[in-house]
Amino acid sequence: MNQQRKITAGVVALSLSASLFLAGCATVPEEQRGKAEGGTIGAAAGAVLGGVIGSQSGNTGKGIVLGALLGGLSGALIGDYYYDQKKTSQQTTQTYGYTPSQGTLVRVEQTKVSPSVAKPGERINLESTYAVLDPRASATIPIREVREIRSRAGELIGKPEVQVNREGGTYSSSVPIVLPSDAKKGVYVVTTTVEAGNARDTRESTFTIQ
Repeated sequence: MNQQRKITAGVVALSLSASLFLAGCATVPEEQRGKAEGGTIGAAAGAVLGGVIGSQSGNTGKGIVLGALLGGLSGALIGDYYYDQKKTSQQTTQTYGYTPSQGTLVRVEQTKVSPSVAKPGERINLESTYAVLDPRASATIPIREVREIRSRAGELIGKPEVQVNREGGTYSSSVPIVLPSDAKKGVYVVTTTVEAGNARDTRESTFTIQ
């Protein structure tokens, strides 16, 4: 299944006031699913808010990426959202010894920021690998991928969010960000949470701007 897919919205500038940080969103028409498609930008109270809209996972539904960056990363750019199915539902079931009686299962197996050390103006990728399974073997599962970016002191800097529909399996995904030329130096913590219904799992990674 290792076919990498890309959801394209060009590159969207993320600049806003410190009090705002999510936008309204648009959806992709049914006939455009399974393609790399463009997106739209929502606006509220004069602040430009980032949005990347695209199709998702073959015919399993629409995908939406929304986000905004504040503080030391205000003015960053968000690019194409990538995902790749690593294992089928059957393979993932075998890996975890999963049975339907367990209900919906979510496991964040790995997260990282690549590269982990970057300079202002360079690109970083917020990467994750996770497994999701549902008692209904062929069900389409609504999933939220949330990446909270905080300074080492705990200040929330941004919260890119991906909403997708997937079949059971193991997936990797990546949200790329081009750092602004005046990005504040320091260590940042990325908390990645994957949610499917009442099931959720979280893992942290870090990156440094120097």
